[in-house]
Amino acid sequence: MVLLKPSALTKSSKLGPQQKQGFSESLIGDSVEAADAFICQWVTPHLYDSSSSSCSLSSLFSAQNRLEGRRFLEVLGRLQYAIQSTVAMNPDSAKLAQGQDLMRKAMKHLEKEFYRVLKSNRRFLSPESVSGWSSESNTPSRSSGTASDSSSDGEHDSESSSELGNDRGGGGGNSDAIVDLKMIANCMISSGYEKDCVKIYKKFRKKIIVEALSHLGFEKLTSTQMQKLEWEILEKKIKIWVRVARVAINTLFNGERILSDHIFSSAVAESCFVEITLQSALNLFIFSLTVAKSRKTAEKIFPTLDVYQTILHLIPKIDQIFSYDSTAAVRLQANESLEKLSESVNAMMTEFQSSITKESSKSAISGGGVHQLTRYVMNFIVFLADYSDSLATILKESSLPLPEDYFSSSGEENPGSGGRSPMAARLAWLILVLLCKVDAKSRLYNDSALSYLFLANNLHYVVTKVRTSNLRVVLGDDWVANHEVKVSQYLEKYEKMAWGDVITSIPRDSTAETEREESLRRFNEAFEEAYKKHKTWVVPDPNLRGEIQASVARKLMPGYTGFYKKYPVGSCEIVRFTPEDLNNYITDLYIGLERSVPVSKTKKYMVSQSHSTDLK
Repeated sequence: MVLLKPSALTKSSKLGPQQKQGFSESLIGDSVEAADAFICQWVTPHLYDSSSSSCSLSSLFSAQNRLEGRRFLEVLGRLQYAIQSTVAMNPDSAKLAQGQDLMRKAMKHLEKEFYRVLKSNRRFLSPESVSGWSSESNTPSRSSGTASDSSSDGEHDSESSSELGNDRGGGGGNSDAIVDLKMIANCMISSGYEKDCVKIYKKFRKKIIVEALSHLGFEKLTSTQMQKLEWEILEKKIKIWVRVARVAINTLFNGERILSDHIFSSAVAESCFVEITLQSALNLFIFSLTVAKSRKTAEKIFPTLDVYQTILHLIPKIDQIFSYDSTAAVRLQANESLEKLSESVNAMMTEFQSSITKESSKSAISGGGVHQLTRYVMNFIVFLADYSDSLATILKESSLPLPEDYFSSSGEENPGSGGRSPMAARLAWLILVLLCKVDAKSRLYNDSALSYLFLANNLHYVVTKVRTSNLRVVLGDDWVANHEVKVSQYLEKYEKMAWGDVITSIPRDSTAETEREESLRRFNEAFEEAYKKHKTWVVPDPNLRGEIQASVARKLMPGYTGFYKKYPVGSCEIVRFTPEDLNNYITDLYIGLERSVPVSKTKKYMVSQSHSTDLK
């Protein structure tokens, strides 16, 4: 809105003193007369009273009166020009005081119109609606590359709407409201009523932000209050905070920045935005700093990472929205939160590693199954791998003494196999610490075969966890392949120790007839002893169990089947098993004693009842 006409002022400056006074008197007189006649149509007498909070029944800026509203502002523009001209040329004019009084009455009415437009268009001007606009355009629209856009904005639109509620009072509103607000603000500010205008705006919009945060469940707690909370309670508040922070940054604060930029000039927009959002934003990050100060224990690492990851993803948006020097405190607090949370996560990682090393249980796991420490540690590390983006920024340096070929058999980094990033090295080191602990626990078994079965079970569990989770991306396929080879090596040693005597005792076709009976007796005894022992051992993973059973069967069945064809059950009193019996007993292994069931269909051919009992 142009209130001063430089050409007119230049022309009037060439006039003499009396001419100037006459010109200004005529100008102010005509302007006051025209303004008074028009303003009185809309400004009712009770509105002249500055203490009155009521509004006239009909709004100047309603849909049906909007053209009149524009004319109202044009009349005030001319009146303001006349007042400025008269102040410069004839400050003692009697009409000047009348014009200034009329301007005060008009400004008081505009205050109410400004408030009315804000209130009646509250839904249209809600944060979730405004955050979808372009901060650079003059009308509400979507565009890319602005403060209102980011790759993740779409994810939060529906979340924000559902969290905040689409209808928070007021009418639907439309894009004309922005034009009305901007014109009213320009008129009031250029007329010297900036303080009155922004006071209304700040109070109204700040209340919306405070109510929205409260609706989301955010509590304004001091650092001292939060440090007194039990961890279980704080953990619940962290879940709420993560949701609040995303909506607050992407929707609430972003929307306020955009709306301020649409309505006001840059300096005024900054003042409004700071007043409306600064304290709420600082309160938001007091929470994250307090989380970072919590006691460093391993079980707290995942909620802490949730807070860290949330801020990390929001940092670009925070820097964009709070770009003013006057909001630098928000940027500093967000970055300080990341730094402190990073230190906390590193301390918790160290504490977690220490807890693995200090685990001191001395009882062997029954049947050589998967140790509870293996399950706990691997589940923990799998969850850590889900935070790979955050951990990549937290774990920046690594001087861990990992073997050169730990990630690839060639000892050279394979770009497609996970690499040796500090994060990969740290997680690999934790697994190595675990495997060293498992190796130590394997010595608790008196039977070497059972020790190797225990090692195979636990390493297979580790490898399966890596292969079926995000750890495979972090550690790489070569890591998986290397450790699968180690599982096979453990199984080979297990089979050699557990089934070697049985395999070597299988009767051969070339065995002399006089030695055949003794050879078969040795086989029966060796198999019965092996079965009796191994049916109490366990292989929890069904795929690994099937692999071991198939391997044992491949080594036993061909030789025994060839012998049985010549000497079936019943042809000799010491031939006790059909090939089907043998296969069924092998299939019955590694389930554990409590789950083992008799599966042979030919037990009636067994000679010794005592042997039959052994095989149950």
